[in-house]
Amino acid sequence: MIDTAPETGGAPTPTRRTGLLIGVLVVSAFVMILNETILSVALRTLTVELDVSTTTVQWLTSGFLLTMAVVIPTTGFLLERFTPRQIFLASLTSFTLGTLLSGLAPGFGVLLVGRVIQASGTAVMLPLLMTTVLRLVSAERRGATMGTITIVIAVAPAVGPTIGGAVLDSLGWRWMFWIVRPLALLALLIGAVWLRLDSETRSVPLDTFSVILSALGFGGVLYGLSSFENAAAGVAPTTWVALGGGLVALTVFVSRQITLQRRDRALLDLRPFTYRTFLVALIVNVLLFMCMLGAAAILLPLYLQQVLDTGLFTSGLALLPGGLVLGLLGRPVGALYDRFGARPLVIPGTMAMAVALWLFAIPGIASSVGLVVAIHLLFMAGLGLMMTPLMTESLGALPDYLYSHGSAILTTLQQVAGAFGTALFVTIAALGSADPTAASPDGAGLHSAFTAAAIIGVLAFAVALCIRRKQSGPADNRAVNEVQHV
Repeated sequence: MIDTAPETGGAPTPTRRTGLLIGVLVVSAFVMILNETILSVALRTLTVELDVSTTTVQWLTSGFLLTMAVVIPTTGFLLERFTPRQIFLASLTSFTLGTLLSGLAPGFGVLLVGRVIQASGTAVMLPLLMTTVLRLVSAERRGATMGTITIVIAVAPAVGPTIGGAVLDSLGWRWMFWIVRPLALLALLIGAVWLRLDSETRSVPLDTFSVILSALGFGGVLYGLSSFENAAAGVAPTTWVALGGGLVALTVFVSRQITLQRRDRALLDLRPFTYRTFLVALIVNVLLFMCMLGAAAILLPLYLQQVLDTGLFTSGLALLPGGLVLGLLGRPVGALYDRFGARPLVIPGTMAMAVALWLFAIPGIASSVGLVVAIHLLFMAGLGLMMTPLMTESLGALPDYLYSHGSAILTTLQQVAGAFGTALFVTIAALGSADPTAASPDGAGLHSAFTAAAIIGVLAFAVALCIRRKQSGPADNRAVNEVQHV
């Protein structure tokens, strides 16, 4: 059993076995988040083998994101109502069952259901990991520890296409699930034996109407944004209905949460938005995820395949060095954050991200795979300087009782930002191409999309300038005095 020492001074003191607990969570989350992008290189193959259209098969990725966006807002409630052990076991069980169903799927419908079940388990794991780190690790060591979470959030999606390309090229698409399933079962077994974390739970009543509003709101917005990816030749009425209905539902959802949180009954407590540090870091994080998932994970593979005419495996392999750099920077950057704070790291990080995107936007610059790899390394190094400080700075500014809700807000908006960035950049790429109705955008369209991403990178740099310098004293003490209504 993993025990934790009593809390002193607002920050828990971890024992020697805390590392094992966090390690189990990190490995589990890595395996689960990997599935978010592992199928991205297989979509063309699946259209043939499953006999479905391109617009249909892309829901294997979009549906995964959609499910996460619907489930994640409920994790604030779940983390208060149930123990970490209960949530972990439910999460891994759901993911493992979804993986099995996907691997056995006889057709598209069953495969999509399997992906949805996978995503339901994945959605809960990342907020659980963040909240556990915040509760077990003292404020002075959080940066280095949160650096490990960077591997989960950024490296897993980054290496997903590489692993997917290698597996698809040699074994076939079903092996993308068969390879993952033993890892998930092993993590489930280890967690069942070792994961014991003393924690207080509250019998928080579940507001069913808030759950419905959350599903309609986040689901509608994400569905609408995802539909834009295939609407370059004309936006279907259902897209506008989903987007408009989702925004209305979100407005009602926000209003209801503000009312319920006065009685401490909100499904998703919105008080983290009243903390300036959380809000500024969250905005930069949203812009970062738009560029990372929309530009690096979607546009770049298209650029390699359409403009440089590389194969599936080569295009996936070209993105691997950047993913490895991002992972290697996690803990060192976290240690630098503990010493110097977020500002000296995030500002040069956003600058590197913006410069890399501008280089991709200039026709003729990235004329070879080697140059693409070099620019991608600059892009991912910039992300490496940003991700750990932004996560630690935003969540570390909150008091303990808002950790679970802050992590739920952060993770939800990361998913929505990724979907919005993907829809925006893919639509711009299609509209900027010579033939907007073509199956894939051409070089001119991709350069237009990278220009849009570069503008967002500049905006992220401007917002990063608002991050405050590191102050003396524990972060937990500063958080109590920092709350501002904005």
